[in-house]
Amino acid sequence: MRQAKKYSGILSGGIPKRHGPHLLPLARIKKIMKKSSVDVKMISGEAPLVFSKACELFIEELTKRSWNMTIQGKRRTIHKEDVASAVATTDVFDFLIDLVRPNTSNHVDLNEDLEKTQ
Repeated sequence: MRQAKKYSGILSGGIPKRHGPHLLPLARIKKIMKKSSVDVKMISGEAPLVFSKACELFIEELTKRSWNMTIQGKRRTIHKEDVASAVATTDVFDFLIDLVRPNTSNHVDLNEDLEKTQ
């Protein structure tokens, strides 16, 4: 079995073609920021980094709460219902209630919802 070299991206935690500690694509974050409002014209270099970290923390927190719902259901795989339950039981996530509804099998088109807000 081959070992990763000392300075390879695997050992240093890096992701190929990405620089810095962020895990989410900064170009995509910047694009979303620009589409959020007609008034947004210029974005500093640091702003997408802050949004990237905020998104990471948001995903981490929602995943932890969803995992607790999964464990309560005596399963080991997070399902949409677990995410919906986590959203429903956490006041901070109330803005997601319309997006993720418990016990519905309807497919939610996230792109359609994004276009409606623009």
